[in-house]
Amino acid sequence: MPRSLSEAQIEAFRERLCDIAEPMFAKRGAEGVTLRELAAALGVSSMTPYRYFEDKDAILAAVRARAFRRFGAAMEAAEEARRSGGLAQAENAYIDFALQNPAAYRLMFDTHQPTAQRYPELLAAMHRARNTMSSWLRDLAEQGRFHGDVELWAHAVWATLHGAVMLELAGGLRPPLDARTVARAAIRAQLKEMGLIRSTGVSDRTGGDPEPS
Repeated sequence: MPRSLSEAQIEAFRERLCDIAEPMFAKRGAEGVTLRELAAALGVSSMTPYRYFEDKDAILAAVRARAFRRFGAAMEAAEEARRSGGLAQAENAYIDFALQNPAAYRLMFDTHQPTAQRYPELLAAMHRARNTMSSWLRDLAEQGRFHGDVELWAHAVWATLHGAVMLELAGGLRPPLDARTVARAAIRAQLKEMGLIRSTGVSDRTGGDPEPS
């Protein structure tokens, strides 16, 4: 790394490279993108990226870690509203992030990176993001309001959200159907099966108003 560069300059270049790489990786897959192409898009020499990242895999890890951190922050921001009684805020936060950041979303959940264990920053960001997907149900279990398998049902709800989002991103839904409508209908059925609607006041409605007991 050139000694004349400050930490801020190094970080700024890494961010620029990740900005360029994110949509390219999402559209063509990591194997379809070369470091030469990334360098050309940045207007630098083909060797410049190697000064900031070990290889293309490290760039992919950095791009994915950044996406997971953004997603985790968005979901955590919805926690206060969700804890006030409504699950809809968390659903909306999930769907909003996915639809507003489709490239990042695909790289998070539709990209398999066998070398992920090599990147602690990526693993930490993944853990933070995944934790938000089950925290709502863990809270209910700790309050004694849910007695089922937390991980199983949290993943079932997550799968529902992911499936609805991917259908919309792939153009598989037509008005009046969209990811939000489909996910809400499916999750409402899941909450009933879990015994959460009416018995605990968990809401599936926008605004967080609990259903009557």
